[in-house]
Amino acid sequence: MTALTSVQLFTVREALESDLDGTLAEVARRGFTAVEPYDFVRRADALAASLTAHGLTAPTGHGFLASTTFVNPDGSDTDNAVPTPDEVFDAAETIGMTTIIDPYTHPNRWETREQIEETARRLNAAAELAEARGLRVGYHNHAHELEAVIDGQTGLELLADLLDPRVKLEVDLYWAARAGVDPVALLEKLGDRVIAVHVKDGTLDAEAIKAYPPADQVPAGQGVVPLAAAIDAASALEVAVVEYDAFGGDIFDGIEQSRRFLDERAA
Repeated sequence: MTALTSVQLFTVREALESDLDGTLAEVARRGFTAVEPYDFVRRADALAASLTAHGLTAPTGHGFLASTTFVNPDGSDTDNAVPTPDEVFDAAETIGMTTIIDPYTHPNRWETREQIEETARRLNAAAELAEARGLRVGYHNHAHELEAVIDGQTGLELLADLLDPRVKLEVDLYWAARAGVDPVALLEKLGDRVIAVHVKDGTLDAEAIKAYPPADQVPAGQGVVPLAAAIDAASALEVAVVEYDAFGGDIFDGIEQSRRFLDERAA
């Protein structure tokens, strides 16, 4: 099965916040037919209309399901409440999304087995609600879920063992490599649970990764993350999602270069 190529809209967040429709038009012009929205509840109607106008779909999206307050991408907390699962699912239906993926939980929730059990409980409860509406739930990793080791097992692998089979995983290949884990071996361990990957490359330069967002990310195939081998190891892959946390050049050129990498690999 050939995975659909998508792009996480957080990659083009500055352009998106200033001109949603123009940004989606440019994403389509760069050869994408699918996107992965973030923070979509507040703008579901606008996203739905613009996606339709530019021939784009959004099979997956990022929405908080295992946290009660918004967590910033750098791991800092806020006091802002996140939408309820029902509000997230309402917006997903408006957009035409079928899989809602929790993007982030705070690193301090990966220190004990009991904390991971609580995250699994929340995701499992969300999956039950989602299934009644014909939707799916997933979880997306950063580095800390893999840097955490409990009883000889990484936190992400422990979470996978605790999750209802209905909860899927989206493995971020860059963050797995940043955590010192072989993305290929990880995907082989997680098996059919993984239905999406974030296709993100980097040099993993020791100095460049000290900052947030990291300064080492490059177009897919130009860094040291074993993207092609990892994608091949994903036995149930449905969507390959291009993403950058940051990019030193023109971001639209960057996503197009990564899209071409995926197209050439699939040819």
